[in-house]
Amino acid sequence: MQELMNKPAKIGSYSDDDVLFLLKDLSEVQLEDTTDNREWKMQSGGHYSESLPIEYQPPQPYVDLFWKALHEYKEKVALCIGIVAEQIYQLKGKQAVLVSLARAGTPAGILIKRYIKYRFNLSLPHYSVSIIRDKGIDENAIHYIRKAYPNGKIQFIDGWTGKGAISIELSKACQEYEQKYDVHLDDTLAVIADPGFCTTMYGTREDFLIPSACLNSTVSGLVSRTVLNNQYIGKDDFHGAKFYKELADEDVSNQFIDIIEGEFPKIADQAHKSAAQKKEDEPGAIFLGMQDVKKIQEEFSVENTHLIKPGVGETTRVLLRRVPWKILMRDKTSPYVQHILLLAAERNVEVEEYSGLNYLCCGIIKTIKGPKK
Repeated sequence: MQELMNKPAKIGSYSDDDVLFLLKDLSEVQLEDTTDNREWKMQSGGHYSESLPIEYQPPQPYVDLFWKALHEYKEKVALCIGIVAEQIYQLKGKQAVLVSLARAGTPAGILIKRYIKYRFNLSLPHYSVSIIRDKGIDENAIHYIRKAYPNGKIQFIDGWTGKGAISIELSKACQEYEQKYDVHLDDTLAVIADPGFCTTMYGTREDFLIPSACLNSTVSGLVSRTVLNNQYIGKDDFHGAKFYKELADEDVSNQFIDIIEGEFPKIADQAHKSAAQKKEDEPGAIFLGMQDVKKIQEEFSVENTHLIKPGVGETTRVLLRRVPWKILMRDKTSPYVQHILLLAAERNVEVEEYSGLNYLCCGIIKTIKGPKK
């Protein structure tokens, strides 16, 4: 393996004790584009990782909804973190190296690291790296981790699953890495919630609101989505990201972590029991969500499954940074979707009741055709 000059970027509002970002700092580069422009480029052959959306800064009622959700579901999130952290410790113990997928995976990875420290008095290394759909994982970042921890057992972490695109991308990337470097990587993705049945390591399979899904960088350490643009990223570089220092006054990243961590003493015993009692006969990674997606694709004549985003977390992201066409909702009265109804009303997006979903809701992105206006 080549000698790498890359070092963790000094970006983000998290402590180095919580996470090290294996990313190239692109804070000084103008990468943001309007939602409409980005959507047109993506649907015209460009890739979402080449630019960044303008960070949505929500109105006060929406911020209030985030805090309400956080306090209502903090114990549930903590329990799910505990269950998945117990599984990681059982399987990999002191050799575990936590590798969260930037950016939704970063808060989950920090919480798993803190839970293991709380329960087992063990401070595991934790890195955040980039994985990009259709482009794979940042191999330079994996090289860095392997060099730092040659006997370490990497555990990949994300926030939640939708239809499973990232789970599939991770498996493909790990296979390619093994073919290239003769090194096996465990492609099991640890998540807080797995409503799509895309992994075997999860806290719950319920499609519920993980409050960090409500916001963008202000709950993810002020770090942008990751960027892979050949204009700025060389072959030996880590994938890139920006540090939004100008949003420091709105940053709730560390408050979110501290509030969930405060619930660990309440849930630790239950988390341990739930992880130990995980049934062998539970369905594995059967990608149940793809059944929903294919049905919706046919029923609503959607050209590409990439435009269909099932689950509370993914539907939220459609409204925050894409051009939504329609939201399908199994139950409008669920407390987990109230922020989605608020965003949909703000953006004048139709919400249609749709009873046949495995998920609570699903976002459909608008098809944009023809020459750029």
